[in-house]
Amino acid sequence: MKTRVTVEALVQAPVEKVWDFWTRSEHIVNWNFASDDWHCPWAKNDAQPGGKFVWRMEAKDGSFGFDFNGEYQTVSPHQLIEYAIEDGRKVKIVFTQEGTQTRVTETFEAEDQNPVELQKGGWQAILNNFKKYVEASGKFERLQFEILIQASPEKVYACMLDEKLYSEWTKAFDPNSRFLGTWEKGSEIRFMGTEKDGNAGGMISLVEENIPNSYVSLLHLGMIMNGKDITDGPEIDEWAGAHENYTFEKHGDDTLLKIELDSVPAFKSYFAETYPKALDSLKTICEQ
Repeated sequence: MKTRVTVEALVQAPVEKVWDFWTRSEHIVNWNFASDDWHCPWAKNDAQPGGKFVWRMEAKDGSFGFDFNGEYQTVSPHQLIEYAIEDGRKVKIVFTQEGTQTRVTETFEAEDQNPVELQKGGWQAILNNFKKYVEASGKFERLQFEILIQASPEKVYACMLDEKLYSEWTKAFDPNSRFLGTWEKGSEIRFMGTEKDGNAGGMISLVEENIPNSYVSLLHLGMIMNGKDITDGPEIDEWAGAHENYTFEKHGDDTLLKIELDSVPAFKSYFAETYPKALDSLKTICEQ
């Protein structure tokens, strides 16, 4: 008999929204991975009895990847999903409305190749990622930009994060754009712009991940306003928890640079105008 393992999360959202984000492919690709150095490039999902699914799981550095697939057995909207993975193991997900929140309880049969606690940690991490994605969705819209640069990932990565060159390619956002700090994983970094009335302004961020030449993820923590750090209160509520991710994909001798950016609605048109200009500038710098 296989060992059954249960993980759960309480999501701050109604069950209708939770169900929608769990079953639609366009949402699955945004949460179906356990850590920031992995991603889900694509997903196919036919959430009905007898329907099949395939979710692609890949390391962002391209070192490993696999298809996670199976077939649905029971699908009761807003209540229950049961499916069998390709290897025959069974998974059950229960959605329970608790006031304005939804508890997601997921039980899976463990495989025999890895320790049960390791498997539980991975499934819990994916579920936590789902919770984070759903709860952030009301605040942010994820924008995506990309550009093909005729240079290696090593060169694009180095140019993009270089202190002097950063100020050059980000002038589209602010003519005095610059950063203070380092890009080391776990470090705080400050993105500064034009001072107003002699007072510094900018954003405080955390480097959540930095895989050289492959992937960088920033978590925005707070603002610098009138020369003062503000990390809580209504001034930053709309931006707190926003991510900005850079992925460097090798395409032959070139690099496809992908940007994922959480934006509040008021700034969507601003980024739509300025980010392509900034990336064009970076492309010119890298190809010199």
